[in-house]
Amino acid sequence: MPSSLPSFLLMHPFFSLLILSCMVCSSSAQGPPSPGYYPSSKISPVSFSKGFRNLWGPQHQRIDQGSLTIWLDSNSGSGFKSLHSYRSGYFGASIKLQPGYTAGVITSLYLSNNQDHPGNHDEIDIEFLGTTLDKPYVLQTNVYIRGSGDGNIIGREMRFHLWFDPTQDFHNYAVLWKSNEIIFFVDDVPIRRYPRKSDATYPSRPMYVYGSIWDASTWATEDGKYKANYNYQPFIGRYKNFKLQGCTSESSASCQPPSASPSGYGSLSPHQFSAMQWVQNNYMVYNYCHDPRRDHTLIPEC
Repeated sequence: MPSSLPSFLLMHPFFSLLILSCMVCSSSAQGPPSPGYYPSSKISPVSFSKGFRNLWGPQHQRIDQGSLTIWLDSNSGSGFKSLHSYRSGYFGASIKLQPGYTAGVITSLYLSNNQDHPGNHDEIDIEFLGTTLDKPYVLQTNVYIRGSGDGNIIGREMRFHLWFDPTQDFHNYAVLWKSNEIIFFVDDVPIRRYPRKSDATYPSRPMYVYGSIWDASTWATEDGKYKANYNYQPFIGRYKNFKLQGCTSESSASCQPPSASPSGYGSLSPHQFSAMQWVQNNYMVYNYCHDPRRDHTLIPEC
């Protein structure tokens, strides 16, 4: 029977089209095209104690067999901070999120110098915005420069849904910060590239690496429409496979961060650009450059 299938399809173009569309849907459901290069595989993991320390909420933080668990309840959340500050580098971790109702809760991995420059700091964010029972998580990426929560912040948010359920298993999330570009990765697939277009729109001062889980009910889920509900506590974030490789503040001027792409490419390779475009075409749900409510004189890079 299989050998007669092609002629059958030729005689019945409707069925041929139907099968072809199903094949496309199946391919899409499997995830993005291969990026062809996997930067995380080039970097050895570090244990939590070798790279980080508790920053706040120590009673809501536990390390077990190399895996870090932090949680939020009505008493407190928790956060951690890298031992060193960095001028550039690759920073990532495998993270598994809490299933169920998590509205108002932020689970994050980010770079910041807010403790060194309060009210005037830089930040590069990977933030998981908690959600209601019937909707998927939102992964928010953000970059801002010399601003804070004092009303002067100029966010550069791009938000995504994911092509998998981030509560079912650990997945790798990372930022590569170089002197000329910032690239966000999910399972080594680049999802966003933020190029340096001017000094005024690019973070260049040293930053620490942080992670945290906290209550952001005022804005996290649908602009604050849904709040954290502590009937569902504790809210848990799990981290492992930490990757920290870059140039610390003490490194020599000749230090170079890891490469995002195969040898011979100054930035992403064509395969990587194709994978990133697939993600943005299929899973991006917000782009600050396309928001008509924004004052675009404040975001000239758009």
